[in-house]
Amino acid sequence: MKTDIILAGVGGQGILSVAAVIGEAALEDGLYMKQAEVHGMSQRGGDVQSHLRISDKPIASDLIPLGCVDIIISLEPMEALRYLQYLKKDGWVVTNSTPFENIPNYPDFDKLMEAYNALPNKIIIDVDKIAKDLGSARSSNIVLLGAASPYINIAFEKLENGIRDIFSRKGEAVVEANLAALRAGRG
Repeated sequence: MKTDIILAGVGGQGILSVAAVIGEAALEDGLYMKQAEVHGMSQRGGDVQSHLRISDKPIASDLIPLGCVDIIISLEPMEALRYLQYLKKDGWVVTNSTPFENIPNYPDFDKLMEAYNALPNKIIIDVDKIAKDLGSARSSNIVLLGAASPYINIAFEKLENGIRDIFSRKGEAVVEANLAALRAGRG
């Protein structure tokens, strides 16, 4: 078993929290894990991406080669497209549909969707709306994790435990809000 994941978004969207939850779940499952992060001006809405590799065998490198990613999980639709060269031919893109327009020449939304329509395997979901409807707008990252969960090769219960581990210091209400977000994303 091996799953290579690129997590993408902009600063403040919670990409690294998603990586931490998956990482906790992988460790609970007895899997090997390696992670590398890039934070480009993330405090000012710049791009953030993480390579996350999970396997039942030792992993040599924390960086994923081009053409080898199983899943791109993105909280921002343009950010996912930056990493398509890493995606396997049968890989999946799971992305938020809501743009975070942090640059003056942000691409036209219809052109973004044209690029997605050319992909064989994609899930485009408005995680911001789902999280707001749950009364927990800050949990949109976990809604997205729920949507991606069928492709991660880790039992859903382990992801739930990862949420409990990562968010327990913030209190039970935060844990429950994130568990609800995970389940809502899973659908």
